Amino acid sequence: MWTVLWFRPATMSALLFSLLLLLSTLCRLGQSMSREEKLKLRNQVVEMFDHAYSNYMDHAYPADELMPLTCRGRVRGLEPSRGDVDDALGMFSLTLIDTLDTLVLLNKTAEFEAAVRRVLKDVRLDNDVVVSVFETNIRVLGGLLGGHSMAVMLKDAGHYMQWYQDELLHMAKDLGLRLLPAFNTSSGLPYPRVNLKHGVRGPESRTGTETDTCTACAGTIILEFAALSRFTGDPVFEVHARRALNFLWEKRQRNSNLVGTTINIHSGEWVRRDSGVGAGIDSYYEYLLKAYILLGDDLFLQRFNIHYASIMKYISQPPLLLDVHIHKPLLPARTWMDSLLAFFPGLQVLKGDIRPAIETHEMLYQVTKKHNFLPEAFTTDFRVHWAQHPLRPEFAESTYFLYKATKDPYYLEVGRTVLDNLNRFARVPCGFAAMKDVRTGSHEDRMDSFFLAEMFKYLFLLFAEEEDLPFNVEDYIFTTEAHLLPLSLSLSTAPHAPSPPANSTVQAASLPHLSASVKSLWSEEELDDSNFDWTCPNTRLLFPDPAFPRNLRDPIRSAVDKSCPRPALHREPGMGRPPLRAQDFMANNPDHLELLRRMGVSLIHLKDGRVQLVQHATQAVSAVAAEDGMRFMQEMMELSSQQQKEQLPPRAVQIISHPFFGRVVLTAGPAQFGTDLSKSITGVRGFVTVAEPYSGCAELSNAAFVQGRIALLQRGQCMFAEKARHIMKAGAIGGIVIDDNEGSSSDTAPLFQMAGDGRNTDDVTLPLLFLFYKEGNILLEALKEYREVEVLLSDKARDRASIFKGGDAQEEDQTSPTSATLDRSHVSTVELDESAPELAPDNEEVTPEEDVGPAIKSNPEPEEEPAVDKDSSSKSVKAMMADWREDLEAFQQMEKDEL
Repeated sequence: MWTVLWFRPATMSALLFSLLLLLSTLCRLGQSMSREEKLKLRNQVVEMFDHAYSNYMDHAYPADELMPLTCRGRVRGLEPSRGDVDDALGMFSLTLIDTLDTLVLLNKTAEFEAAVRRVLKDVRLDNDVVVSVFETNIRVLGGLLGGHSMAVMLKDAGHYMQWYQDELLHMAKDLGLRLLPAFNTSSGLPYPRVNLKHGVRGPESRTGTETDTCTACAGTIILEFAALSRFTGDPVFEVHARRALNFLWEKRQRNSNLVGTTINIHSGEWVRRDSGVGAGIDSYYEYLLKAYILLGDDLFLQRFNIHYASIMKYISQPPLLLDVHIHKPLLPARTWMDSLLAFFPGLQVLKGDIRPAIETHEMLYQVTKKHNFLPEAFTTDFRVHWAQHPLRPEFAESTYFLYKATKDPYYLEVGRTVLDNLNRFARVPCGFAAMKDVRTGSHEDRMDSFFLAEMFKYLFLLFAEEEDLPFNVEDYIFTTEAHLLPLSLSLSTAPHAPSPPANSTVQAASLPHLSASVKSLWSEEELDDSNFDWTCPNTRLLFPDPAFPRNLRDPIRSAVDKSCPRPALHREPGMGRPPLRAQDFMANNPDHLELLRRMGVSLIHLKDGRVQLVQHATQAVSAVAAEDGMRFMQEMMELSSQQQKEQLPPRAVQIISHPFFGRVVLTAGPAQFGTDLSKSITGVRGFVTVAEPYSGCAELSNAAFVQGRIALLQRGQCMFAEKARHIMKAGAIGGIVIDDNEGSSSDTAPLFQMAGDGRNTDDVTLPLLFLFYKEGNILLEALKEYREVEVLLSDKARDRASIFKGGDAQEEDQTSPTSATLDRSHVSTVELDESAPELAPDNEEVTPEEDVGPAIKSNPEPEEEPAVDKDSSSKSVKAMMADWREDLEAFQQMEKDEL
């Protein structure tokens, strides 16, 4: 039995009605997420935003977008053309404008104020460049209007932006006027492109010859243009947007009430007659419903409801949404879906049709879990059709709306998965990189502006509590680019006010979390949906069964698994779990070796402790495993290439205590964190002590002995950064990690540089160096024999005069090494250390330097052994010093060769 609340058409504020305030029992379906855990995830979202935004500002601004792999800005015309994708770029600092209202939502008010000043100072809109009308409208015009809305809100609050005098609005109007020439067609549909300086069809415009545009391109104008009209009082913008929408409505296929994907802007003929809710059409439907929400015009809701009924009749095949032909809607147009339809469950929440929203969202989630991201397109059996993923936010958007509608903690866990996948697979040192292929994990050098504009808004709102928000989001509506427009605009003067449809007796408001109509979700009795097209539900009766959402999801999960099965672990090791990722690989992990074997990847163990990876696809247990193996190898090469860009030159461990006096120099590998010895004039000098435990993976039990000394550690069992933190806590002034791979030596192996643990390592403030087994054993033998051994950690070997200041040395070498950057040749095989690389907290991460070959001896003739004290003339030490006199010469020769 339905209980319906009817609303009188009054002011928008009188119509605020929270959608789907479900019974608290719904949250008890599973383990509810604690406030502390939500806070942790919310803070993680902010940290990720900071990483993306700061890298754009540091490396790309004032360019339109960041290229995160090469750490530079994408400037149109200077980079190879990407075709239509580049039409979003207009040399107007796109990412900064698109991010303005995100800054406010994430409580970065000071940064917002600084960003607005930058936009006003640096951005020009009269550039001689051809841009997409659609993209410029939703990203730039929407960004300026969202920024203006936030600026006015902050100014009214009395703390920030007190200087603001509608400057962003003036820029928005300037841009709107530059877009208007595109609407100069007989149909009112806009040209797809416009020249910001010369308009359309002029001799200098380089555009205006196009005849076709997509339905979404022409139908996703009304929110921004109507807001601009109502902010400025100039009706021209809203008039043009309404005219385009009216034309599309008139050209719908009258029998199916569906629209095609592409239309001729002059004749109105459908060029592409396939119809769906994804690319080419998506935001047309979205803007019909949201135009009703923002403007309060019943006509938009009436049209949306007619379209929606046809979508659910012909396109929706729960949980699938498949394109059909508009003239033959029972005939499928294709057997795959594109990722842009991921917005649709969120739109269904606004509509109030929760059941299919849950079903479609669950299908999308299962596809996401299979591939880490939604492929740009995937088949009806959930396999990859187009493998790209440009970090689209639509799935996160729908996740947020479903959580707001149901308060089911399941969707918080979905959001956690989105966060984890972004950090694990898309995060790079200069931001977040789009996925070139979700199957291989390879990256594309792009970070679109919508990633900052949308993704972080929805994820922040998902985990934030009401008190975390700087304003009430219920007072705003999200555009398709997630820009915030105030609902108070509905009270502004419209260019005209058409009469409500004849069957309309009420008007219901729908915010981003509100509903215009809702279907019965549990009754077996057929209901006439038209009775509820103009009503909001009594949400206390909406979910009588707390298990309802879960009961909808489980069959979807089973269906996806059945179509694209995950075999059981005990039957197919490595085939029933997520594929092994390069950054997780440990060459001494038996499980990882078994996974590689099944992927057809062989390991060749080298004498220096490295392993060489070789793949033979024919040796894989299946075609899927062979594909995983190819992805793994590509990941490994990409990881190696990325790490090689961050190489550091070798360092030196020089034994300076009696009886060595600086004659023995051990070639050491650097760390990518901690003290940079190249910036230290004197290096770090101290006596060495073996840490207990030797691994350094726990708090030291001999901290009193380590304090003020340089700790010796064994490689393995934990991350290098963790070792550094433990010895630093014990009071050590430096650390030397010794390889546990017996026989490894810098004579035959390329240097290794130690990487961090995937987290911020700024807290590590001491130097950490890496010695291979042979070099490390020399140091340990010296310590065993002489008890007190003093070393100097530096970027190069020092002459004894500088070490002892002329007073303590019995002998001085005549050669003073010169420091320079080592020139290394490229290696052609994928070679790894036994425990490299690894991002999980229980393993080390080691970055392979490129091969430098064996150390070059400067004098092939045998030399005299250095003189030593009579008390220290044991055979082992003499042999050691003779051996490592050559190492010193080799180190010096390497440095000379660099010059």
